[in-house]
Amino acid sequence: MPEPTSIEIFELGDFQLSTGFTLNNAKLAYRTHGSLNEAKDNAVLFPHFLAGSPDSLEMYIGEGRPFDPRKYFIILPGLFGGGLSSSPSNTSIPFNQGNFPDTHIADDVIAQHRLLTEKFGIQQLKLVLGWSVGALQTYEWAVRFPDMVKRAASIAGAPKPSPWTVLWLRTVIEEPIIADPGWNNGFYTDPQAVQAGLRRVGHGAAMTLPQVGFYRDELWRSIGFSSVDDFVARFWEAFWLPLDPNNLVAQARKTRTADPSGGGDIAEALGRIKAEMFVYAFTGDRMFQPEECKVDSQRIPNAKFEEIGGVSGHLTTFGLTEKDRQVMDEILTKLLTD
Repeated sequence: MPEPTSIEIFELGDFQLSTGFTLNNAKLAYRTHGSLNEAKDNAVLFPHFLAGSPDSLEMYIGEGRPFDPRKYFIILPGLFGGGLSSSPSNTSIPFNQGNFPDTHIADDVIAQHRLLTEKFGIQQLKLVLGWSVGALQTYEWAVRFPDMVKRAASIAGAPKPSPWTVLWLRTVIEEPIIADPGWNNGFYTDPQAVQAGLRRVGHGAAMTLPQVGFYRDELWRSIGFSSVDDFVARFWEAFWLPLDPNNLVAQARKTRTADPSGGGDIAEALGRIKAEMFVYAFTGDRMFQPEECKVDSQRIPNAKFEEIGGVSGHLTTFGLTEKDRQVMDEILTKLLTD
């Protein structure tokens, strides 16, 4: 894995959101690896998942890795609400903390499009891909800018969240945070004041993101944990506790409203995709269930669908087990094989 390059900021100016609000001095954070070639046709856009960041994707980038910066120009954008781009945690009055307006996945993609076209002069992307919330962005890209996306891949994701996923976002992410006495309608003085809520988020994620067999087969032992409680504390709680509560709520609400059809006919919207589309699903993934992902793929002209078993469900993309890492490497390598 390469040493991460520094985070850069693309100034969006006064950016109008889908909700009608305008974010003054809006910012899109991003990181790049590699160089854009003269033809500007080697760009890979790789947006991250809920509660992630550009750092979360570095494990798949490097010489000899699926995304080799000697060959590709890899762009890792940050989400609005993710803590690096404009977010509740870094925006001034009148949109500070609990006053931060709702953003939509479409807002992220429009901002990313501006970065690529205005900053780099990119007119076509070799590949857009992502998992989970990264996949929501991938679908938005493929529908909104069909002539710009040559190839796209949804991994453990969907064009819009299912009713189960919407319920999960409310009950596992949002409600434990806003029910914490320290929440104070989003105007806490210290994110650690909401630590009890964040800890409950970690517990809910621990129950629902790995496939059930992860616990039955004690796979946590193979990745260095001594018990289920140890795994929950040192992996799940440790992941969520450092995060800003407002930012998490903003991301959960954004994810609930994702819809590349803009409230219209989702089948018709997916039918407009021109990219060579790959849809990957993992057996045991409750967030984005394989049978639903398959239906999505059937609405896209010439899309390729594959369900992969024997892995860790929605947790597969973290590459925690040897099998998960092998599967992810195979998927990502295949996506860049012409």
